[in-house]
Amino acid sequence: MSSQTATATVEQYEQGAWRGGIVSGLVGGVVMGAMLTMQMTPVIQNAIPAMYGLSGLAAGWGAHLFHSAVLGLVFAAGLKAVPSLADTRGKSIAAGVAYGVVLWVVLAALVMPVWLGAVGFPAPPLPNLNPMSLVGHVVYGAVLGAAFPSVADL
Repeated sequence: MSSQTATATVEQYEQGAWRGGIVSGLVGGVVMGAMLTMQMTPVIQNAIPAMYGLSGLAAGWGAHLFHSAVLGLVFAAGLKAVPSLADTRGKSIAAGVAYGVVLWVVLAALVMPVWLGAVGFPAPPLPNLNPMSLVGHVVYGAVLGAAFPSVADL
């Protein structure tokens, strides 16, 4: 009986952590999206939706929030693999900031220019080491890491 209860508790925690990853990813995505809208409007209005053959601010926000949710899920998986990174909110924020830098290097600086070029959209240089984009990704990671402990058991 107790092993069934323990198994159910672990499964509930894991499901909660996955949902928490999505929710915290969306929270970080809303903050980053607001920054993009105010400081890098062409990116969220044109470049992000162009990756999917779309255009416009609403499409950019939709794609950006989709990315944010998926990447929040990946963050939750990383914290599940290395649970000591989530021992405290400070550690979770630090992990989120590091994750944001990795996302900037891999996705914004390398993948996005290649993807945009592949779909025929004028691509930024490769690598696209835009400091404003770095700030946005660091903020995304910090908010993601700050929110995750509060929603990890949804």
